[in-house]
Amino acid sequence: MSFPLLTATAALPALGAVATAAVPATRRVAAKWLALLVSLATLVLAAVVLVRFDPGGNRYQLTESHSWIKDFGVRYELGVDGIGVALVALTALLIPFVILAGWHDADPQETGNTRWRPTQGFFALILAVEAMVIISFEATDVFLFYIFFEAMLIPMYFLIGGFGDKAHEHGDEVAATQRSYAAVKFLLYNLVGGLIMLAAVIGLYVVAGNFSLQEIAQARANGSLHMATSTERWLFLGFFFAFAVKAPLWPLHTWLPNAMGEATAPVAVLITAVVDKVGTFAMLRFCLQLFPEASKWATPVILVLALISIVYGALVAVGQRDIKRLVAYASISHFGFIILGIFAMTSQGQSGATLYMVNHGISTAALMLVAGFLISRRGSRLIADYGGVQKVAPVLAGTFLIGGLATLSLPGLAPFVSEFLVLVGTFTRYPAVGVVATFGIVLAAIYTLVLYQRTMTGPVKAEVAEMPDLRVRELLVVAPLIALLIFLGVYPKPVTDIVNPAVQQTMSDVHKKDPQPEVEAAK
Repeated sequence: MSFPLLTATAALPALGAVATAAVPATRRVAAKWLALLVSLATLVLAAVVLVRFDPGGNRYQLTESHSWIKDFGVRYELGVDGIGVALVALTALLIPFVILAGWHDADPQETGNTRWRPTQGFFALILAVEAMVIISFEATDVFLFYIFFEAMLIPMYFLIGGFGDKAHEHGDEVAATQRSYAAVKFLLYNLVGGLIMLAAVIGLYVVAGNFSLQEIAQARANGSLHMATSTERWLFLGFFFAFAVKAPLWPLHTWLPNAMGEATAPVAVLITAVVDKVGTFAMLRFCLQLFPEASKWATPVILVLALISIVYGALVAVGQRDIKRLVAYASISHFGFIILGIFAMTSQGQSGATLYMVNHGISTAALMLVAGFLISRRGSRLIADYGGVQKVAPVLAGTFLIGGLATLSLPGLAPFVSEFLVLVGTFTRYPAVGVVATFGIVLAAIYTLVLYQRTMTGPVKAEVAEMPDLRVRELLVVAPLIALLIFLGVYPKPVTDIVNPAVQQTMSDVHKKDPQPEVEAAK
Protein backbone atom coordinates (compact mmCIF):
# COMPACT_ATOMS: atom_id res chain seq x y z
CA MET A 1 0.00 0.00 0.00
CA SER A 2 1.53 3.30 -1.10
CA PHE A 3 2.01 6.19 1.29
CA PRO A 4 -1.21 8.29 1.48
CA LEU A 5 0.47 11.53 0.45
CA LEU A 6 -2.71 13.54 -0.08
CA THR A 7 -4.10 12.52 3.30
CA ALA A 8 -0.79 13.45 4.94
CA THR A 9 -0.84 16.90 3.30
CA ALA A 10 -4.20 17.66 4.92
CA ALA A 11 -3.69 15.69 8.15
CA LEU A 12 -0.42 17.38 9.10
CA PRO A 13 -1.89 20.90 9.59
CA ALA A 14 -4.94 19.34 11.28
CA LEU A 15 -2.73 17.57 13.82
CA GLY A 16 -0.63 20.72 14.08
CA ALA A 17 -3.74 22.69 14.97
CA VAL A 18 -4.52 20.31 17.84
CA ALA A 19 -0.92 20.40 19.06
CA THR A 20 -0.76 24.20 18.86
CA ALA A 21 -4.00 24.57 20.79
CA ALA A 22 -2.61 22.27 23.50
CA VAL A 23 0.55 24.32 24.14
CA PRO A 24 0.55 25.62 27.75
CA ALA A 25 -0.74 29.14 28.33
CA THR A 26 2.68 30.45 29.33
CA ARG A 27 4.38 29.20 26.14
CA ARG A 28 2.94 31.59 23.56
CA VAL A 29 6.17 31.88 21.58
CA ALA A 30 6.45 28.09 21.43
CA ALA A 31 2.93 27.93 19.98
CA LYS A 32 3.92 30.38 17.24
CA TRP A 33 7.02 28.44 16.30
CA LEU A 34 5.16 25.15 16.33
CA ALA A 35 2.51 26.53 13.98
CA LEU A 36 5.17 27.95 11.66
CA LEU A 37 7.14 24.69 11.57
CA VAL A 38 3.97 22.68 10.85
CA SER A 39 3.07 25.05 8.00
CA LEU A 40 6.58 24.71 6.53
CA ALA A 41 6.40 20.92 6.80
CA THR A 42 3.04 21.03 5.01
CA LEU A 43 4.65 23.13 2.29
CA VAL A 44 7.31 20.43 1.86
CA LEU A 45 4.61 17.76 1.50
CA ALA A 46 2.74 19.93 -1.02
CA ALA A 47 6.00 20.32 -2.97
CA VAL A 48 6.35 16.52 -3.04
CA VAL A 49 2.78 16.25 -4.37
CA LEU A 50 3.63 18.82 -7.03
CA VAL A 51 6.81 16.99 -8.07
CA ARG A 52 5.10 13.60 -8.19
CA PHE A 53 2.18 14.90 -10.26
CA ASP A 54 2.55 14.08 -13.97
CA PRO A 55 0.68 16.62 -16.16
CA GLY A 56 0.63 14.10 -19.01
CA GLY A 57 -0.68 11.25 -16.84
CA ASN A 58 -4.11 10.27 -15.61
CA ARG A 59 -6.61 12.99 -14.88
CA TYR A 60 -6.69 12.26 -11.12
CA GLN A 61 -3.43 11.17 -9.56
CA LEU A 62 -2.11 10.11 -6.14
CA THR A 63 -5.62 8.77 -5.57
CA GLU A 64 -6.88 7.24 -2.35
CA SER A 65 -10.19 5.43 -1.92
CA HIS A 66 -11.64 3.81 1.19
CA SER A 67 -15.16 2.89 2.22
CA TRP A 68 -16.51 5.34 4.79
CA ILE A 69 -20.32 5.26 5.19
CA LYS A 70 -21.07 2.12 3.22
CA ASP A 71 -24.88 2.19 3.54
CA PHE A 72 -25.03 5.57 1.81
CA GLY A 73 -22.28 5.03 -0.72
CA VAL A 74 -20.01 7.62 0.87
CA ARG A 75 -16.32 7.00 0.33
CA TYR A 76 -13.14 8.68 1.47
CA GLU A 77 -11.84 9.46 -2.02
CA LEU A 78 -8.99 11.83 -2.78
CA GLY A 79 -7.22 12.74 -6.01
CA VAL A 80 -5.70 15.79 -7.64
CA ASP A 81 -5.79 17.02 -11.20
CA GLY A 82 -3.65 19.87 -12.54
CA ILE A 83 -6.03 22.52 -11.19
CA GLY A 84 -6.28 20.94 -7.74
CA VAL A 85 -2.54 20.40 -7.35
CA ALA A 86 -1.82 24.04 -8.26
CA LEU A 87 -4.25 25.28 -5.60
CA VAL A 88 -2.95 22.86 -2.96
CA ALA A 89 0.53 24.27 -3.61
CA LEU A 90 -0.79 27.86 -3.41
CA THR A 91 -2.49 27.18 -0.07
CA ALA A 92 0.56 25.51 1.44
CA LEU A 93 2.75 28.35 0.15
CA LEU A 94 0.69 31.19 1.61
CA ILE A 95 0.05 29.84 5.12
CA PRO A 96 3.65 30.30 6.42
CA PHE A 97 3.51 33.94 5.26
CA VAL A 98 0.12 34.39 6.95
CA ILE A 99 1.55 33.01 10.20
CA LEU A 100 4.69 35.16 10.03
CA ALA A 101 2.68 38.29 9.20
CA GLY A 102 0.33 37.67 12.13
CA TRP A 103 3.15 36.87 14.56
CA HIS A 104 1.99 39.46 17.11
CA ASP A 105 -1.68 39.82 16.12
CA ALA A 106 -2.93 37.43 18.81
CA ASP A 107 -0.74 38.47 21.72
CA PRO A 108 -2.80 39.28 24.85
CA GLN A 109 -1.89 42.97 24.69
CA GLU A 110 -3.31 43.09 21.15
CA THR A 111 -6.49 41.10 21.78
CA GLY A 112 -7.09 42.47 25.29
CA ASN A 113 -7.87 38.90 26.32
CA THR A 114 -6.01 37.47 29.31
CA ARG A 115 -8.51 34.81 30.47
CA TRP A 116 -7.85 32.34 27.67
CA ARG A 117 -5.04 31.54 25.29
CA PRO A 118 -5.59 33.79 22.29
CA THR A 119 -2.16 33.14 20.76
CA GLN A 120 -2.54 29.38 20.75
CA GLY A 121 -6.12 29.67 19.50
CA PHE A 122 -5.26 32.06 16.65
CA PHE A 123 -2.54 29.91 15.12
CA ALA A 124 -4.43 26.66 15.72
CA LEU A 125 -7.42 28.08 13.81
CA ILE A 126 -5.20 29.11 10.88
CA LEU A 127 -3.80 25.57 10.64
CA ALA A 128 -7.31 24.12 10.87
CA VAL A 129 -8.44 26.26 7.94
CA GLU A 130 -5.41 25.14 5.95
CA ALA A 131 -6.24 21.47 6.54
CA MET A 132 -9.87 21.89 5.48
CA VAL A 133 -9.05 23.90 2.36
CA ILE A 134 -6.41 21.41 1.21
CA ILE A 135 -8.72 18.42 1.58
CA SER A 136 -11.43 20.36 -0.29
CA PHE A 137 -9.05 20.68 -3.24
CA GLU A 138 -8.29 16.96 -3.02
CA ALA A 139 -11.74 15.43 -2.41
CA THR A 140 -13.30 13.49 -5.30
CA ASP A 141 -16.29 12.30 -3.27
CA VAL A 142 -19.01 14.95 -3.39
CA PHE A 143 -20.19 14.32 0.18
CA LEU A 144 -16.64 14.42 1.54
CA PHE A 145 -16.08 17.72 -0.26
CA TYR A 146 -19.30 19.14 1.15
CA ILE A 147 -18.34 18.34 4.74
CA PHE A 148 -15.09 20.30 4.59
CA PHE A 149 -16.59 23.00 2.36
CA GLU A 150 -18.91 23.77 5.28
CA ALA A 151 -16.59 22.89 8.18
CA MET A 152 -14.05 25.57 7.24
CA LEU A 153 -16.65 28.22 8.11
CA ILE A 154 -16.31 27.52 11.84
CA PRO A 155 -12.60 28.38 12.33
CA MET A 156 -13.01 31.32 9.92
CA TYR A 157 -15.92 32.64 12.00
CA PHE A 158 -13.76 32.70 15.13
CA LEU A 159 -10.80 34.21 13.30
CA ILE A 160 -12.95 37.10 12.05
CA GLY A 161 -14.99 37.65 15.20
CA GLY A 162 -12.38 36.87 17.84
CA PHE A 163 -9.23 38.36 16.32
CA GLY A 164 -10.37 41.46 14.49
CA ASP A 165 -8.45 44.54 13.44
CA LYS A 166 -8.05 47.04 16.27
CA ALA A 167 -7.40 49.96 13.89
CA HIS A 168 -10.95 51.37 13.97
CA GLU A 169 -11.89 55.02 13.68
CA HIS A 170 -14.77 54.73 16.20
CA GLY A 171 -12.95 53.03 19.08
CA ASP A 172 -12.68 49.54 20.56
CA GLU A 173 -16.34 49.10 21.53
CA VAL A 174 -17.66 49.90 18.08
CA ALA A 175 -14.86 47.81 16.56
CA ALA A 176 -15.98 44.78 18.59
CA THR A 177 -19.58 45.25 17.41
CA GLN A 178 -18.48 45.57 13.79
CA ARG A 179 -16.33 42.42 14.09
CA SER A 180 -19.25 40.44 15.47
CA TYR A 181 -21.50 41.70 12.68
CA ALA A 182 -18.93 40.80 10.01
CA ALA A 183 -18.37 37.32 11.45
CA VAL A 184 -22.08 36.54 11.72
CA LYS A 185 -22.76 37.87 8.20
CA PHE A 186 -19.92 35.73 6.82
CA LEU A 187 -21.29 32.66 8.57
CA LEU A 188 -24.94 33.17 7.63
CA TYR A 189 -24.30 33.88 3.96
CA ASN A 190 -22.11 30.82 3.57
CA LEU A 191 -24.37 28.59 5.67
CA VAL A 192 -27.37 29.44 3.50
CA GLY A 193 -25.35 28.63 0.40
CA GLY A 194 -24.19 25.40 2.00
CA LEU A 195 -27.70 24.30 2.97
CA ILE A 196 -28.92 24.81 -0.58
CA MET A 197 -25.94 22.81 -1.80
CA LEU A 198 -26.78 20.04 0.68
CA ALA A 199 -30.21 19.68 -0.89
CA ALA A 200 -28.52 19.42 -4.30
CA VAL A 201 -26.02 16.85 -2.99
CA ILE A 202 -28.89 14.70 -1.72
CA GLY A 203 -30.67 15.12 -5.05
CA LEU A 204 -27.53 14.03 -6.88
CA TYR A 205 -27.36 10.88 -4.74
CA VAL A 206 -31.01 10.08 -5.48
CA VAL A 207 -30.31 10.36 -9.21
CA ALA A 208 -26.85 8.75 -9.36
CA GLY A 209 -26.90 6.33 -6.41
CA ASN A 210 -23.44 7.36 -5.14
CA PHE A 211 -21.29 10.40 -4.39
CA SER A 212 -18.17 9.54 -6.41
CA LEU A 213 -17.29 12.40 -8.74
CA GLN A 214 -15.34 10.13 -11.08
CA GLU A 215 -18.02 7.44 -11.28
CA ILE A 216 -20.85 9.91 -11.85
CA ALA A 217 -18.90 11.84 -14.50
CA GLN A 218 -17.93 8.62 -16.27
CA ALA A 219 -21.51 7.34 -16.19
CA ARG A 220 -22.73 10.62 -17.65
CA ALA A 221 -20.08 10.52 -20.38
CA ASN A 222 -20.85 6.95 -21.52
CA GLY A 223 -24.63 7.43 -21.34
CA SER A 224 -25.34 4.95 -18.54
CA LEU A 225 -26.60 7.77 -16.29
CA HIS A 226 -29.21 10.09 -17.73
CA MET A 227 -30.57 13.16 -15.95
CA ALA A 228 -33.73 14.90 -17.03
CA THR A 229 -33.00 18.43 -18.25
CA SER A 230 -34.96 20.07 -15.44
CA THR A 231 -33.30 17.85 -12.81
CA GLU A 232 -29.82 18.67 -14.05
CA ARG A 233 -30.57 22.40 -14.06
CA TRP A 234 -31.92 22.41 -10.51
CA LEU A 235 -28.97 20.42 -9.23
CA PHE A 236 -26.56 22.73 -11.03
CA LEU A 237 -28.21 25.80 -9.48
CA GLY A 238 -27.94 24.28 -6.00
CA PHE A 239 -24.21 23.68 -6.40
CA PHE A 240 -23.50 26.94 -8.21
CA PHE A 241 -25.32 29.09 -5.65
CA ALA A 242 -23.10 27.83 -2.83
CA PHE A 243 -19.95 28.33 -4.90
CA ALA A 244 -21.05 31.82 -5.99
CA VAL A 245 -21.47 32.83 -2.34
CA LYS A 246 -18.03 31.51 -1.46
CA ALA A 247 -16.37 33.02 -4.56
CA PRO A 248 -18.02 35.69 -4.09
CA LEU A 249 -20.07 36.70 -7.14
CA TRP A 250 -22.35 39.73 -7.34
CA PRO A 251 -24.98 40.04 -5.80
CA LEU A 252 -23.90 37.48 -3.17
CA HIS A 253 -20.71 39.39 -2.40
CA THR A 254 -21.67 41.75 0.40
CA TRP A 255 -20.19 39.66 3.22
CA LEU A 256 -16.64 39.98 1.85
CA PRO A 257 -15.93 43.74 2.42
CA ASN A 258 -17.21 43.45 5.99
CA ALA A 259 -15.18 40.33 6.73
CA MET A 260 -11.94 41.61 5.19
CA GLY A 261 -12.36 45.07 6.68
CA GLU A 262 -12.84 43.84 10.24
CA ALA A 263 -10.37 40.94 10.17
CA THR A 264 -6.65 41.31 10.73
CA ALA A 265 -4.63 41.58 7.51
CA PRO A 266 -3.36 37.95 7.67
CA VAL A 267 -6.91 36.66 8.19
CA ALA A 268 -8.12 38.87 5.33
CA VAL A 269 -5.50 37.15 3.15
CA LEU A 270 -6.72 33.78 4.39
CA ILE A 271 -10.26 34.70 3.33
CA THR A 272 -9.70 36.02 -0.17
CA ALA A 273 -6.47 34.32 -1.25
CA VAL A 274 -7.22 30.85 0.15
CA VAL A 275 -10.80 30.14 1.29
CA ASP A 276 -12.61 31.94 -1.54
CA LYS A 277 -10.64 29.96 -4.12
CA VAL A 278 -12.59 26.86 -3.08
CA GLY A 279 -15.68 28.43 -4.67
CA THR A 280 -14.16 29.09 -8.09
CA PHE A 281 -12.28 25.78 -8.03
CA ALA A 282 -15.52 23.92 -7.32
CA MET A 283 -17.21 25.56 -10.31
CA LEU A 284 -14.61 23.93 -12.54
CA ARG A 285 -14.50 20.57 -10.77
CA PHE A 286 -18.16 19.99 -9.91
CA CYS A 287 -20.45 22.30 -11.90
CA LEU A 288 -18.85 21.75 -15.31
CA GLN A 289 -17.96 18.10 -14.81
CA LEU A 290 -21.23 16.89 -13.24
CA PHE A 291 -23.69 19.17 -15.05
CA PRO A 292 -22.22 20.04 -18.47
CA GLU A 293 -25.49 20.81 -20.25
CA ALA A 294 -26.84 22.90 -17.38
CA SER A 295 -23.52 24.79 -17.25
CA LYS A 296 -23.92 25.76 -20.89
CA TRP A 297 -27.58 26.65 -20.30
CA ALA A 298 -26.67 29.01 -17.43
CA THR A 299 -23.63 30.55 -19.14
CA PRO A 300 -25.30 33.75 -20.50
CA VAL A 301 -26.63 34.76 -17.07
CA ILE A 302 -23.38 33.87 -15.31
CA LEU A 303 -21.37 35.94 -17.81
CA VAL A 304 -23.60 38.94 -17.09
CA LEU A 305 -23.15 38.48 -13.32
CA ALA A 306 -19.38 38.17 -13.80
CA LEU A 307 -19.33 41.41 -15.82
CA ILE A 308 -21.29 43.20 -13.12
CA SER A 309 -18.83 41.91 -10.51
CA ILE A 310 -15.88 43.17 -12.57
CA VAL A 311 -17.22 46.67 -13.16
CA TYR A 312 -19.14 47.12 -9.90
CA GLY A 313 -16.28 45.90 -7.71
CA ALA A 314 -13.80 48.19 -9.44
CA LEU A 315 -16.12 51.22 -9.35
CA VAL A 316 -16.83 50.85 -5.64
CA ALA A 317 -13.10 50.35 -4.97
CA VAL A 318 -12.42 53.73 -6.62
CA GLY A 319 -14.60 55.46 -4.03
CA GLN A 320 -13.36 53.69 -0.90
CA ARG A 321 -11.96 55.58 2.10
CA ASP A 322 -10.77 52.40 3.86
CA ILE A 323 -7.62 50.67 2.58
CA LYS A 324 -8.73 47.14 3.41
CA ARG A 325 -12.23 47.56 2.01
CA LEU A 326 -10.66 48.89 -1.20
CA VAL A 327 -8.67 45.66 -1.53
CA ALA A 328 -11.85 43.68 -0.78
CA TYR A 329 -13.83 45.34 -3.57
CA ALA A 330 -10.87 44.95 -5.92
CA SER A 331 -10.96 41.22 -5.13
CA ILE A 332 -14.66 41.08 -6.05
CA SER A 333 -13.69 42.53 -9.43
CA HIS A 334 -10.90 39.97 -9.81
CA PHE A 335 -13.19 37.07 -8.95
CA GLY A 336 -15.47 38.34 -11.69
CA PHE A 337 -12.59 37.84 -14.14
CA ILE A 338 -11.99 34.30 -12.82
CA ILE A 339 -15.66 33.31 -13.24
CA LEU A 340 -15.73 34.99 -16.66
CA GLY A 341 -12.79 32.84 -17.75
CA ILE A 342 -14.41 29.65 -16.45
CA PHE A 343 -17.72 30.18 -18.26
CA ALA A 344 -16.26 31.59 -21.46
CA MET A 345 -15.90 27.87 -22.26
CA THR A 346 -12.57 28.25 -24.05
CA SER A 347 -9.23 26.67 -23.19
CA GLN A 348 -7.54 30.08 -22.97
CA GLY A 349 -10.28 31.39 -20.68
CA GLN A 350 -10.19 28.43 -18.31
CA SER A 351 -6.38 28.27 -18.26
CA GLY A 352 -6.38 31.98 -17.53
CA ALA A 353 -8.98 31.56 -14.78
CA THR A 354 -6.96 28.82 -13.08
CA LEU A 355 -3.74 30.83 -13.40
CA TYR A 356 -5.67 33.86 -12.10
CA MET A 357 -6.59 31.93 -8.94
CA VAL A 358 -2.91 31.31 -8.26
CA ASN A 359 -1.70 34.79 -9.23
CA HIS A 360 -4.51 36.58 -7.41
CA GLY A 361 -3.65 34.65 -4.26
CA ILE A 362 -0.03 35.80 -4.43
CA SER A 363 -0.73 39.42 -5.45
CA THR A 364 -3.52 39.97 -2.91
CA ALA A 365 -1.37 38.44 -0.18
CA ALA A 366 1.48 40.81 -1.04
CA LEU A 367 -0.71 43.93 -1.16
CA MET A 368 -2.87 43.15 1.87
CA LEU A 369 0.01 42.08 4.11
CA VAL A 370 2.01 45.23 3.31
CA ALA A 371 -1.17 47.24 3.92
CA GLY A 372 -1.47 45.46 7.26
CA PHE A 373 2.08 46.45 8.21
CA LEU A 374 1.25 50.03 7.24
CA ILE A 375 -1.98 50.09 9.25
CA SER A 376 -0.35 48.58 12.34
CA ARG A 377 2.18 51.44 12.36
CA ARG A 378 -0.34 54.27 12.03
CA GLY A 379 -3.30 52.64 13.77
CA SER A 380 -5.76 53.67 11.07
CA ARG A 381 -7.30 52.08 7.98
CA LEU A 382 -8.40 55.41 6.49
CA ILE A 383 -6.58 56.53 3.34
CA ALA A 384 -6.87 60.18 4.37
CA ASP A 385 -4.73 59.57 7.47
CA TYR A 386 -1.64 58.89 5.37
CA GLY A 387 0.65 60.91 3.15
CA GLY A 388 4.33 61.04 2.27
CA VAL A 389 5.08 57.52 3.55
CA GLN A 390 7.58 56.85 0.74
CA LYS A 391 9.88 59.53 2.18
CA VAL A 392 10.09 57.93 5.62
CA ALA A 393 9.62 54.22 4.76
CA PRO A 394 10.79 53.73 1.16
CA VAL A 395 10.97 49.91 1.27
CA LEU A 396 7.44 49.68 2.62
CA ALA A 397 6.23 52.09 -0.06
CA GLY A 398 8.10 50.23 -2.80
CA THR A 399 6.64 46.84 -1.90
CA PHE A 400 3.19 48.43 -1.57
CA LEU A 401 3.59 49.84 -5.08
CA ILE A 402 4.60 46.47 -6.58
CA GLY A 403 1.65 44.79 -4.88
CA GLY A 404 -0.63 47.49 -6.25
CA LEU A 405 0.79 47.26 -9.76
CA ALA A 406 0.23 43.50 -9.66
CA THR A 407 -3.38 44.16 -8.67
CA LEU A 408 -3.89 46.29 -11.80
CA SER A 409 -2.22 43.54 -13.89
CA LEU A 410 0.81 45.46 -15.06
CA PRO A 411 2.71 43.61 -17.82
CA GLY A 412 5.72 41.85 -16.33
CA LEU A 413 3.86 40.86 -13.16
CA ALA A 414 2.02 37.57 -12.74
CA PRO A 415 -1.66 38.68 -12.85
CA PHE A 416 -1.17 40.24 -16.30
CA VAL A 417 -0.69 36.84 -17.95
CA SER A 418 -3.82 35.36 -16.39
CA GLU A 419 -5.99 38.40 -17.09
CA PHE A 420 -4.76 38.51 -20.69
CA LEU A 421 -5.65 34.82 -21.18
CA VAL A 422 -9.12 35.35 -19.68
CA LEU A 423 -9.80 38.28 -22.00
CA VAL A 424 -8.44 36.49 -25.08
CA GLY A 425 -10.52 33.42 -24.27
CA THR A 426 -13.61 35.56 -23.78
CA PHE A 427 -13.10 37.64 -26.93
CA THR A 428 -12.89 34.55 -29.14
CA ARG A 429 -16.40 33.39 -28.15
CA TYR A 430 -18.14 36.48 -26.71
CA PRO A 431 -16.54 39.63 -28.20
CA ALA A 432 -19.01 42.07 -26.63
CA VAL A 433 -18.49 40.57 -23.17
CA GLY A 434 -14.73 40.86 -23.61
CA VAL A 435 -15.01 44.54 -24.56
CA VAL A 436 -17.02 45.38 -21.42
CA ALA A 437 -14.66 43.38 -19.21
CA THR A 438 -11.69 45.50 -20.32
CA PHE A 439 -13.20 48.48 -18.49
CA GLY A 440 -12.26 46.65 -15.29
CA ILE A 441 -8.59 47.07 -16.21
CA VAL A 442 -8.99 50.85 -16.62
CA LEU A 443 -10.79 51.16 -13.29
CA ALA A 444 -8.15 49.01 -11.59
CA ALA A 445 -5.48 51.47 -12.70
CA ILE A 446 -7.51 54.31 -11.20
CA TYR A 447 -8.11 52.84 -7.74
CA THR A 448 -4.58 51.44 -7.42
CA LEU A 449 -2.71 54.57 -8.45
CA VAL A 450 -4.98 56.89 -6.49
CA LEU A 451 -4.46 54.72 -3.40
CA TYR A 452 -0.69 54.89 -3.80
CA GLN A 453 -0.71 58.62 -4.51
CA ARG A 454 -2.82 59.50 -1.46
CA THR A 455 -0.95 57.29 1.00
CA MET A 456 2.65 57.31 -0.17
CA THR A 457 3.30 60.60 -1.98
CA GLY A 458 2.87 64.27 -1.12
CA PRO A 459 3.85 66.07 2.08
CA VAL A 460 4.77 63.91 5.06
CA LYS A 461 1.95 64.00 7.61
CA ALA A 462 3.00 64.50 11.21
CA GLU A 463 1.47 61.16 12.27
CA VAL A 464 3.70 59.20 9.86
CA ALA A 465 6.89 61.24 10.22
CA GLU A 466 8.45 58.69 12.60
CA MET A 467 7.07 55.60 10.88
CA PRO A 468 9.69 52.80 10.78
CA ASP A 469 10.42 50.92 7.57
CA LEU A 470 9.84 47.18 7.13
CA ARG A 471 11.56 45.00 9.70
CA VAL A 472 13.37 41.72 8.99
CA ARG A 473 10.35 39.53 9.77
CA GLU A 474 8.16 41.66 7.53
CA LEU A 475 10.70 41.53 4.71
CA LEU A 476 10.75 37.73 5.01
CA VAL A 477 7.01 37.84 4.39
CA VAL A 478 6.94 40.28 1.50
CA ALA A 479 10.15 39.61 -0.46
CA PRO A 480 9.34 36.03 -1.57
CA LEU A 481 5.84 37.08 -2.68
CA ILE A 482 7.26 39.96 -4.75
CA ALA A 483 9.83 37.61 -6.27
CA LEU A 484 7.08 35.14 -7.23
CA LEU A 485 5.01 37.90 -8.82
CA ILE A 486 7.94 38.88 -11.02
CA PHE A 487 8.99 35.29 -11.83
CA LEU A 488 5.50 34.14 -12.84
CA GLY A 489 4.96 37.39 -14.72
CA VAL A 490 8.01 36.70 -16.88
CA TYR A 491 7.80 32.88 -16.98
CA PRO A 492 4.33 31.43 -16.23
CA LYS A 493 5.09 28.15 -18.06
CA PRO A 494 5.60 26.01 -14.90
CA VAL A 495 2.00 26.67 -13.86
CA THR A 496 0.38 26.58 -17.31
CA ASP A 497 2.07 23.25 -18.10
CA ILE A 498 0.39 21.74 -15.04
CA VAL A 499 -3.10 23.19 -15.51
CA ASN A 500 -3.54 23.03 -19.30
CA PRO A 501 -4.16 19.24 -19.56
CA ALA A 502 -6.82 19.48 -16.83
CA VAL A 503 -8.43 22.39 -18.65
CA GLN A 504 -8.57 20.39 -21.88
CA GLN A 505 -10.31 17.57 -20.01
CA THR A 506 -12.82 20.02 -18.55
CA MET A 507 -13.51 21.37 -22.05
CA SER A 508 -14.13 17.80 -23.15
CA ASP A 509 -16.59 17.33 -20.25
CA VAL A 510 -18.78 20.17 -21.53
CA HIS A 511 -18.30 19.11 -25.18
CA LYS A 512 -16.81 22.45 -26.17
CA LYS A 513 -14.04 23.27 -28.60
CA ASP A 514 -12.23 26.56 -29.05
CA PRO A 515 -13.72 28.76 -31.77
CA GLN A 516 -11.71 28.73 -34.96
CA PRO A 517 -10.33 32.13 -36.01
CA GLU A 518 -12.03 33.66 -38.99
CA VAL A 519 -9.50 34.21 -41.74
CA GLU A 520 -10.44 35.90 -44.97
CA ALA A 521 -9.62 33.93 -48.06
CA ALA A 522 -6.77 35.36 -50.09
CA LYS A 523 -7.99 37.33 -53.09
